[in-house]
Amino acid sequence: MFGIVIDYNFSGDEAAWREAIDTFLGHIDADDRLKGRFSYQVNTCKEGPGRIHIGNWDDETTLKHMQSQPYFPEFATKLKGFANGSLKSTGFKCLGKTSGLSEL
Repeated sequence: MFGIVIDYNFSGDEAAWREAIDTFLGHIDADDRLKGRFSYQVNTCKEGPGRIHIGNWDDETTLKHMQSQPYFPEFATKLKGFANGSLKSTGFKCLGKTSGLSEL
């Protein structure tokens, strides 16, 4: 499994941010090609303006498919705007994990 962690600070219009997040997640959930192959989680930090996104996918063809959809560049542009220069992303390859919760 592969993944990405995106970390940034946001202190703007909460409704606009939430609408962009909900729209992006809705597109992912509606894409049959991504079901069971790609997941995306959006979190707010317990304290402060921090936001953390975590994406996971099974292989590079799944990622390329998602990135080729019209909703991806639109969301990426909005995310950069929300981050206002504070966006940091780190890609990773998962080497192991526990059998804990798979979906919340």
